[in-house]
Amino acid sequence: MTTLICPTCGCSLVRLGITKENAVIQEYRGKEYSFCCDGCAVTFQENAETLLEETNSLVVCPSCLAEKPINQTVAISFRDKELYFCRCPHCITVFREDPEYYLKRLSGEMEFAGIFSGGRGCCS
Repeated sequence: MTTLICPTCGCSLVRLGITKENAVIQEYRGKEYSFCCDGCAVTFQENAETLLEETNSLVVCPSCLAEKPINQTVAISFRDKELYFCRCPHCITVFREDPEYYLKRLSGEMEFAGIFSGGRGCCS
């Protein structure tokens, strides 16, 4: 399961409430990248290769939406796919109670206002 991660700052766009439609999109070497803000897109242009290397191992916990290096997660198999969770046992427990919700939210298939929806966000 993949979710959009800003290749500059490493933030999960889902966690920030940024959809594919309102992300800043930029192409680099024939591949499209989604950014959380214009500032990250500009910074990426200045040092793309280093930033891609720094963020390429990041995954997002389906439950709490924390961004973690894959080697700092716990993997479980679900429907023949590997899902990566932060190391908090609660995250796996709540995921198992309602996996459809968490998978749809993680993939951006459902509306999610983001963790800053009640106030000012990091990029606003």
